[in-house]
Amino acid sequence: MTSSERRASVSLAGIFALRMLGLFLILPVFSVHAKSMPGGDSAILVGLALGIYGLTQSLGQIPFGIASDRYGRKRIIVIGLLLFALGSFIAAMADNMLWVIIGRAVQGAGAISAAVTALIADSTREAQRTKAMAMVGASIGLSFAASLALSPVLYQAIGMGGIFFVTGVLALLAIVVVRHVVPAAPALPPGRVTIREVIGNVDLLRLNYGVFVLHLIQMAMFVVMPSALIRFLDLPLTAHWKLYLPVLLGSFVLMLPPLLASERLGKSKQMFLAAIVLLFVVQLGMWFLLSQQTTHWILPVGLLLLFFVAFNILEASQPSLVSRLAPPAGKGAALGVYNTLQSLGLFCGGAVGGVLVQFAGPASVFIMGAVLSAGWLIIAANMKNLPRRGTVQPAAV
Repeated sequence: MTSSERRASVSLAGIFALRMLGLFLILPVFSVHAKSMPGGDSAILVGLALGIYGLTQSLGQIPFGIASDRYGRKRIIVIGLLLFALGSFIAAMADNMLWVIIGRAVQGAGAISAAVTALIADSTREAQRTKAMAMVGASIGLSFAASLALSPVLYQAIGMGGIFFVTGVLALLAIVVVRHVVPAAPALPPGRVTIREVIGNVDLLRLNYGVFVLHLIQMAMFVVMPSALIRFLDLPLTAHWKLYLPVLLGSFVLMLPPLLASERLGKSKQMFLAAIVLLFVVQLGMWFLLSQQTTHWILPVGLLLLFFVAFNILEASQPSLVSRLAPPAGKGAALGVYNTLQSLGLFCGGAVGGVLVQFAGPASVFIMGAVLSAGWLIIAANMKNLPRRGTVQPAAV
């Protein structure tokens, strides 16, 4: 990477990390805190407060992506961060569940993921793009692990209102990073691409389906995993970060060398398919795990490690592929559609996972994951092989 590419990648990954840390900090403690608020005894309202963020995110990704194609990436990112900060401050001052829900909806309306990933694609050469996207994935994973450790401490020290206030401050700090640290954005390509052209692109449709399945499986898994870790490892909820953090770090160490080597050798398709196969195997392994009464600790920990290896490879590869396959003037729109399907996958994973656990038992979540992974493998098998890194011609998927 050149110094400019490193600066753009690290600073934009930092923006993701600041924003996602602010979002993740409330997850471990909100359902407990809600009981102390008017309306907090309603599980529906608590679920809505947590889930409406993903819903408004999914509605905002395409408009924000299109706007970033027309008016510039940085400008749209700043607007999105201001909305996120406003929603955080609304929730910080809320004294009932209705205002928390409104604040969370406004937070989600600042849907900047497409604009940020498009700016990363604009600021990096094709040969370095997957590496840059992997930095973003790493920043999100580390933010999640950090939130598990920090959230109970912050809640005890400053309360839920204080945590929401911190999320707003983090968003404002991210604006400072955008304006003063992120390198100047390159000029946007001329011309316009209609959203119909983007949505109808078969190559992009495969990737959009893939990200929907990947995040549906992720969210559905974590409806079950906390209870499974308590059951099989006798690990209290407040100590789960002690497992997640080393597993996440280990997964990044294991995924980067084969991912970068596969691009250098022109074997990206094979690596992509291998990661989907690994995801499928993990789902079967988790289904087997839940059928046992007891098990050695290495099985749940090993499966969790393999899941994050597969997840991180796919999470780093797909947005890079979208940016390569999208028309140059429609990169933001294409990533907007992609991130919309990502948000919908998170929303559907939580909803469907909860329904399956309620009516069919925890193991059914992993049967669903295996079926969806197998379907994704069949669809992805039709990919054409991708060129070596740095090859000029466009890749076809």
